[in-house]
Amino acid sequence: MEMDFERCYRAVDSRDQRFDGWFYTGVTSTGIYCRPSCPAITPKRQNVRFFPSAAAAQGAGLRACRRCRPDAAPGSPQWDVRADVVGRAMRLIADGVVDRAGVPGLASRLGYTERHLHRMLSAEMGAGPLALARAQRAQTARILIETTDLGMAEIAFAAGFGSVRQFNDTLREVYASAPSDLRTARGRQPAATGAGTITLRLAYRPPLHARALLDFLAVRALPGVDEVRDGTYRRGLRLPHGTGEVALTPADGHVAATLRLTDLRDLAPAVARCRRLLDLDADPTAIDATLAADPALARAVATEPGVRLPRAVDGFEMAVRAVVGQQVSLGAARKTLTRLLLTHQVDHEVDGADGDRTPGQPHDQPGAAAGPLRGFLSAEELLGLPDSGFGMPSARRESLRGLARAVVGGALDLAPGVDREEAVRRLLALPGIGPWTANYLAMRALGDPDILLSTDLAVRRGAAALGLPDTQKTLDGYAERWRPWRSYATIRLWRAA
Repeated sequence: MEMDFERCYRAVDSRDQRFDGWFYTGVTSTGIYCRPSCPAITPKRQNVRFFPSAAAAQGAGLRACRRCRPDAAPGSPQWDVRADVVGRAMRLIADGVVDRAGVPGLASRLGYTERHLHRMLSAEMGAGPLALARAQRAQTARILIETTDLGMAEIAFAAGFGSVRQFNDTLREVYASAPSDLRTARGRQPAATGAGTITLRLAYRPPLHARALLDFLAVRALPGVDEVRDGTYRRGLRLPHGTGEVALTPADGHVAATLRLTDLRDLAPAVARCRRLLDLDADPTAIDATLAADPALARAVATEPGVRLPRAVDGFEMAVRAVVGQQVSLGAARKTLTRLLLTHQVDHEVDGADGDRTPGQPHDQPGAAAGPLRGFLSAEELLGLPDSGFGMPSARRESLRGLARAVVGGALDLAPGVDREEAVRRLLALPGIGPWTANYLAMRALGDPDILLSTDLAVRRGAAALGLPDTQKTLDGYAERWRPWRSYATIRLWRAA
């Protein structure tokens, strides 16, 4: 977004929630920074500065507003859309790469030197990768302070700080409060019960068509991995430091999330992956405006505003789902995937690997659903399955193994910050993976907002139902008017089918 002063000031003056997360308002007379929709009196023009990130505002010596909580605003939509280095870097920072591997690790993942990466991020975000990661650590620490009864030292290291002193100094600088004062300000709000359990709200830009999201996930749910029940989506997670389980319930203005983590250092990546899964950082107003300009989609957009693009918490999981789902129905794909999971579960139990349960895992939570939800198979686990466990033709079985070997060997990366075009090229080089599978993964695993699956039978049925061209060539040409949101048009065509 261009940081045009007049445009930004008008958004602040109108308290427009659509701009939350796009930029931050710094008020020099009070020394605070806010989200554009802050309900406080609009500051005078001469006292206002606009920043592209919370880290940039913090770098200017401003503290977060206690009234509008700018650190809890939705993320900027451009980090889902942009495929350049800055966009990729922001997605990786949100996933906690700097906390786990430092700036050298981030630069290595992106293929740039640390100096050049710092220069690019500073130019666009007003802050380098360390400052951006530091702002995220402060937000994670505040969540843990306000939602758990953990000791401050435990919170400091769980949030990614190198020392308790660094933790104290950062929170005093960002929130103008000592950590203990933030906990006192929590008032009567009860802390979450159960070790490793955290409850929080995930903000989004309205509107959000929750039923479309839950419907999409429900028909693809796999036993033991994910489920939709009573308006809540639950699933198991594989995270950098351990495992977890999340329950996501859409509500007015936010999604209620209850996370159960075996290692609290995984809080930030877990939140980032849940936000990506439900597409919570999207700008539905901009997307719907483009699609509604087409008379064929206008009625669907008006009837169901805010339809999102469900993405993924695990790129390898989505890749396996896509390969298994090639040229078969959803029901057949679920049956095959369930067989894979059951084969692994049986082998796992025979090996005795499930005998010891870690306290704080879903098994131990009062009121938890019968049976814990686990993350999907890892690439290493899939490679260990016997031929009989696949239940599919040998060619497809070998396609899955080739995919898993590419992931294990580092030849294929399906993480959020990967170069999308390069990932698609590498996918197409694998045996048994064609354009539909590669593009499906680009849309759901890599988050590309501009993919049209014109060869997909359900997409063409949906197009026919809306009176649109239903052959690949004619539909491809017609869909040019939907750029850059063709992935969202694909979701709507699926719903029309």
